[in-house]
Amino acid sequence: MTTFATNSAREHRTSVFTGADVCLQAGLTLPDDVRRPLFDDDLWDFTEVVGLAVNIPLANRRFDFAVIGDPRWRMVAKELIIAALAPRHPAVAELPRAYRTPLHLRSCIGRLGELTRLFRWLDRRHVTTLAEIDTHTCEAYLAFRRYILDEDGNVVGEQSPAVRRAAAQIIVDLVNHRDLFTADRVRADLRPWGGASASAVAEMRSGRDGNTTPAVPDEILQPMLAAALHLMQVLGPHAVALNQQVREHDRVHSVRIGQRRQTTTSAVDDIVTVLADYTRTGTPLPRHEDHEITKRLAAGWSADDLLLPVATGILARQAGRRNIDSRWLPRLRGPLTNAVAAVGVEKVFARDAEQAPTADGATRPWSLPLHRSQAVAVVGIVRTAAIIVLSASSGMRSSELMELRVGCRRPIEEPIPGLMRYRIASKIVKGQPLGGTDDEWVVIEPVHRAVELIEQLHDDPRDDALLLSRFSFRVRYIWFRNWVNSSAGERLGLAPIPEGPVSLRMLRRTIALELAYRPGGVLAAKLQLKHIATATTEGYAARPGGAQAELLAEVNKHEADRNLQLILAEFHNYRNGILPSGPGARNLTEYFATVDADVNAESAAAPKVQRNDRDILNLLSKRAKVLHLGPANYCWFVDPSRALCLKLAGTPTATRPMIGMCDSARCPQATHHDVHRSVWAEHAERTKIFLGQLGKTRTTERTRLQADHDRAVRVIADIDAATTTTNRDLP
Repeated sequence: MTTFATNSAREHRTSVFTGADVCLQAGLTLPDDVRRPLFDDDLWDFTEVVGLAVNIPLANRRFDFAVIGDPRWRMVAKELIIAALAPRHPAVAELPRAYRTPLHLRSCIGRLGELTRLFRWLDRRHVTTLAEIDTHTCEAYLAFRRYILDEDGNVVGEQSPAVRRAAAQIIVDLVNHRDLFTADRVRADLRPWGGASASAVAEMRSGRDGNTTPAVPDEILQPMLAAALHLMQVLGPHAVALNQQVREHDRVHSVRIGQRRQTTTSAVDDIVTVLADYTRTGTPLPRHEDHEITKRLAAGWSADDLLLPVATGILARQAGRRNIDSRWLPRLRGPLTNAVAAVGVEKVFARDAEQAPTADGATRPWSLPLHRSQAVAVVGIVRTAAIIVLSASSGMRSSELMELRVGCRRPIEEPIPGLMRYRIASKIVKGQPLGGTDDEWVVIEPVHRAVELIEQLHDDPRDDALLLSRFSFRVRYIWFRNWVNSSAGERLGLAPIPEGPVSLRMLRRTIALELAYRPGGVLAAKLQLKHIATATTEGYAARPGGAQAELLAEVNKHEADRNLQLILAEFHNYRNGILPSGPGARNLTEYFATVDADVNAESAAAPKVQRNDRDILNLLSKRAKVLHLGPANYCWFVDPSRALCLKLAGTPTATRPMIGMCDSARCPQATHHDVHRSVWAEHAERTKIFLGQLGKTRTTERTRLQADHDRAVRVIADIDAATTTTNRDLP
């Protein structure tokens, strides 16, 4: 009772923030003609704050405190949020455990949402004051937020660690900012979870555990990229023309009746004149969409009526009328029936579509006739295809994609004759001050053309307009996949895309892994990853610390992990009697023998210690750093002076091998393994086919191809001999 009385008396205390300008306190800039949110308002509107990232939804820019019913708790919420936005305020700075760095608006709206959820939960438990919260209440709320319940209250799942962390963090915030609150506050001795951090309470994974975002599976990535590239390259120009046709159609048919010019004083005569134009030019009458035909059937039209599919509304607007009055139909039925019999009825758009190649090698019209809604959908699908190519080939984050603007393509440079450099400009938002940081991406040509296509499909392509604005990639991708898997995609020869999640974050993760694990993978086949690697490397050099440099750091980490796993696998193969082949095989096996001897020696010195892969990796890590993947070999770039590719290129001081010039059958630092056998077998088979097709007089080509074929057969034989498990004593 004493605590409640004290809290009741505190209701009349005045907050230090009363009457404060929230944006002024938080250092946020607003245009002069916009109303500034005040602390006492129940709605803080940050929609017009200058510099906010485009990817922040409008709902996250409005802080609505009115949803909190209790006025005391509403005051607590306001004081906590302004403390998070303005931690340098004197009343906040003196709190020992308060925030020292301002939180982003998106973080603050998350805090407000969780705080509102907590207050509602407390209200349902009949808690009337924050002073009643104890450690058991904190544990109960965390359990409430931890599990997913069905309608009967049974546990059917568990929330993510991020949800649990948000639940724990909001209680920790109430404790840490206790002395700031004037209307209500928790007890001074409350220490939930023994003072542990919210991340520890939520059992969140440590950053050292690595990136948990999965890559897009190959069985999804391959048909998705193939479809996106085909739609962008083949259907792109047709989609631009279709989009312009839709705009012109809307402009003409959306003119108000008062602005229309009529050729006669009789509406029927005007419509008959329009029908005569259709008949004279042999143009089919416009067809109604299926749902409009269904409405007519429900209204009593006969299914055998020739006029059932005719879009009479379009004909009326072309004649300068808003619609066809039912009183006119008796006089118009004859002319309409004659016109239908003469020219037929067809969908308005993509009539007589041009021939275009399909993905399976055929040639057919790029589209069947389309209704307006179908035409708009096709334009949207092509736009989504360009977004997929743009994101999958550049590795840009969603926030960086949404900051792109019309005109972001920089002039194409040609630093070396025949070598083009493509750049696009955007902003880095993540981890940057309000307003972001301008940055440029060096990209490959498909990305440059994807941006150009999106600009051409833009509704308002004026300079500096947002290119994509906010968009939901998840929704767009589902529409894209459904279209590709429909009869329209099948008609274009597109392979169906399997079910499965795809996000922009997953695409960024995929390109990082594919760059690290080159040469191989779907991206290498579809987008020539060596070119991507060159382009992104230029980006890293152009702006150290920029967005592409962050992607490079991720790529380098994956590449190091890949090398460690590959060399560990080969070391285990060596211990099992499966040996490498090739000119560098002896050097590699000698190195493995040295490592094996060191491991056995340490195990003998400490017989109770079990040597694991981590210990072996420590010994192999130095050699893993010089491993490079070739399409048909591993390159162990230990000594640049011995690298055959550098000798052939005349660059003996280079720090990396030139894999594209590798002749692994002769280079002393190259090895062949069982994973490379299929590449050599395919090469041998193709060379054999070419030999069989050569005429008797082409002796020079036959000699060269025969030597190439013999070398491939010799490499295959060496791989087979080396990968056959020997009977040597295993350690």
